[in-house]
Amino acid sequence: MVDAYLDIETTGLPRFYHDITIIGIYRVDGTGSQLVQLVGEAVTKENLLSSLDGVGTIFTYNGSRFDLPFIRAFLRVSLADIFHHHDLMYDCWRKGLYGGFKAVERQLGIVRQLEGVDGFQAVILWGRYRNHSD
Repeated sequence: MVDAYLDIETTGLPRFYHDITIIGIYRVDGTGSQLVQLVGEAVTKENLLSSLDGVGTIFTYNGSRFDLPFIRAFLRVSLADIFHHHDLMYDCWRKGLYGGFKAVERQLGIVRQLEGVDGFQAVILWGRYRNHSD
């Protein structure tokens, strides 16, 4: 069985007024892993479902409240109706680990290669990419 770890980036928070800019999917099975990134125009319902082909469980962090509802509103597909979904944020809460994903990583001693890039910075960087190919 294949598991998938899914995360999205968007142009803003209200899901009915903003776009998904990137869907990152990390697929893991018993023999290896694969990173899939859907960027810009590649963010479609068809590409997403194709990228999740064979997946049994989708793992997210705060995906119940953010990623999956945003995908449902933007792409008109309910991943929770198709796949088993497990939101890791609630596991972290049960272990006393609170905050956003990056805060939990810091609490666990996980060091990122690129520090200081948050969701707001991702929106700015997306604008630079779209408007200036930067």
